[in-house]
Amino acid sequence: MLGAMIHGFILALGLILPLGVQNVFVFNQGAVQSRFRKALPVVITASVCDALLILLAVLGVSVLVLQFVWLKTILFVVGILFLLYMGWLTWKSKPASRESSSSEALGAKKQIAFAASVSLLNPHAILDTIGVIGTGSLQYSGAGKVLFTAACVVVSWLWFTSLAAAGRLTGSLDKSGRIMIALNKVSAVVMWGTALYLLVTLISK
Repeated sequence: MLGAMIHGFILALGLILPLGVQNVFVFNQGAVQSRFRKALPVVITASVCDALLILLAVLGVSVLVLQFVWLKTILFVVGILFLLYMGWLTWKSKPASRESSSSEALGAKKQIAFAASVSLLNPHAILDTIGVIGTGSLQYSGAGKVLFTAACVVVSWLWFTSLAAAGRLTGSLDKSGRIMIALNKVSAVVMWGTALYLLVTLISK
């Protein structure tokens, strides 16, 4: 059973570590919020959405849903459009100073909406979760599968909390706002790059 937990921990960590849309959004919100607690909505939403995707992957529900070609196509198209829009918003965001950057911070409702969107409208992330977590869980049953799943969920919560905290630290040290401007550009490129990848994947199907 300990092996199942370690396996789940390593798989989830490997899946969540790469720079992606979800990660840059959580980090950015941590950086632009005036206090860490104000970034909790994005942390909690991203963590809950990840936990949901993990549960669906382990239970095999997501595989059944994505067997419908029309549903998969809709998911890809909506995901591409959303990422292009988010990339544009992020690119044009230009905090001039620490004080003005706080005005770029999203409120709780928008944090929840955007975090849920970048988590659930990203087909690439969904397919990765199915391929890595879902496939990895097949070798376990009973308590082993529960511990494997729990380890994956815990990694998500710890990671997003740490990411927002790192963003808050970066934001507090960035008095001029230059670091955040650069990070916004990188974030936008990541979002557009993901959208391009999804478009190529959709066309090649």
